[in-house]
Amino acid sequence: MKIDRRRLEQSIEELGRIGQTPRGGLTRLALTDEDKRGRDWMVARMREAGLSVTVDQMGNIFGQRAGEAALPPVIMGSHVDSVPTGGRYDGQLGVLCGLEVIRTLNDEQIRTRHPVTLAIFTNEEGARFQPAMIASGVMAGKIALEDAYNARDKDGIRLVDELERIGYLGAEPCVARPFRAYLELHIEQGPLLEEDGLAVGVVEGIVAIAWSRLTIHGVQDHAGPTPMRIRHDALVAAAEVVAGVRRIASEIGGDLVTTVGNLVVTPNIVNAIPGRVTLSIDMRDPRDATLDRARDRLEPIVRDACEREGVRYELEHYWRVPSTPFDRDVVNAVARAAKAAGARHRRIRSGAGHDAQYMAAIGPAGMVFVPSRDGRSHCEEEFTPIGDIDYGARTLLLAALDLAGRA
Repeated sequence: MKIDRRRLEQSIEELGRIGQTPRGGLTRLALTDEDKRGRDWMVARMREAGLSVTVDQMGNIFGQRAGEAALPPVIMGSHVDSVPTGGRYDGQLGVLCGLEVIRTLNDEQIRTRHPVTLAIFTNEEGARFQPAMIASGVMAGKIALEDAYNARDKDGIRLVDELERIGYLGAEPCVARPFRAYLELHIEQGPLLEEDGLAVGVVEGIVAIAWSRLTIHGVQDHAGPTPMRIRHDALVAAAEVVAGVRRIASEIGGDLVTTVGNLVVTPNIVNAIPGRVTLSIDMRDPRDATLDRARDRLEPIVRDACEREGVRYELEHYWRVPSTPFDRDVVNAVARAAKAAGARHRRIRSGAGHDAQYMAAIGPAGMVFVPSRDGRSHCEEEFTPIGDIDYGARTLLLAALDLAGRA
């Protein structure tokens, strides 16, 4: 069985125009007007494919293709929101390959025992509303619906108000639902598949992830007349913390990665000593125990830096997802499918979080990876060759058909 490569390429191009950046990337933040247009485009394509479409309380979209029996569905899912100046493959490729699987089943007039459902999750990236994967987290019972609704963006706008504004505040409850299996195709967002000359990654699990928020309160003052000896510069303390966060990874070693990716400086003008700095801290490791060690080292680094500069701080550990192994039967089904598709493949672990991480808390889950050129993602240069996409989509098709069963 083959997917229609030309049709899939056209879908990638059409959806990629919504929120397209001048350099060919994508800015489609969750629940913005661009996200609404992307959602509307997807819903129209899902209905054209004969799917029954519903929307839940978190704006998650589900399009179901009926099976021959009243059985739980095989769900294929991902997201269509992006990071600022991101790429056109992260997230939306999984949704479009899932759509192509549905179209291929229709083309071949194949009936399945289990229904096959395409899912689009809200705010997977966490670029506008924190934390990431917030809607699948609500669905899995790991994040309270009220907390998700009250999440605010940098302008203080609530998530629930934006859901309502763009017309995706659905009536269906956002709760755990039974499924036969959950499958998610995604770009690797790393270099391993490309380095090995492989087309498909059979994902065995996802690393543990911890996010923290640090706010440092200094004394805002004039940059000219204020002597160095009496300054309490929040940014100086923050700079020490940034270097210290990087040092944690080098000292512990192994697979631990640590990142400060967001820094908000107040008042952020040339001639004023910063009075407040807020920064993010992202830590990831395959082992929960290692992540615990890393977080234990963070507080002393923050405390010492702030004491040296005479400033105070607030450190909040606000999001933690444990290391997540995927279901063995689903992983094996993906491996069989990759082999049947003729794809050179290997087993691999994800260093990025995905909705599959929360779906694995509800039922059997697994993922299909395709390569990222130069290992790059969350940037406009993000790219996956269509040949590799073809292998990934066929792997997704054959795995979904294996798990759903022919009628």
